[in-house]
Amino acid sequence: MSTAFSMTPLFRQSVGFDRFNDLFESAMRNESGSSYPPYNVEKHADDQYRIVIAAAGFQEDDLELHVERGVLTISGGKHDNGAENVTYLYQGIARRAFKLSFRLADHIEVKAASLVNGLLNIDLLRIVPEEAKAKRIPITGLRPAPVS
Repeated sequence: MSTAFSMTPLFRQSVGFDRFNDLFESAMRNESGSSYPPYNVEKHADDQYRIVIAAAGFQEDDLELHVERGVLTISGGKHDNGAENVTYLYQGIARRAFKLSFRLADHIEVKAASLVNGLLNIDLLRIVPEEAKAKRIPITGLRPAPVS
């Protein structure tokens, strides 16, 4: 049985949503395949969003954020300190590296990032330029000239 889903009927009544098909296929494949570290995606207002990532044990220097071509990538990895002479009897706090990617919608910008109490907060804001906002098109009452 095929898991393919045709988006053709949706494209008949839409213009400019070519990337939507790629996004849908990516979600169906679940390319990341991992749920580590756990995260939340929150909506705080119509144009304000926040991604909260559980980054227990990580410090600012262990985390990197990059935005390239509309994709936000968060990666983390512990830097081994050779000075620590610790023998773990049990190690339940994950120290493994991770990489998460989020495709940002048009006009979404990363405004700030902070690490507080083991949670990495990434604040996002939708800034729609004037030329992209909806505008009313007036209809004039001019009639075409009569044909002679």
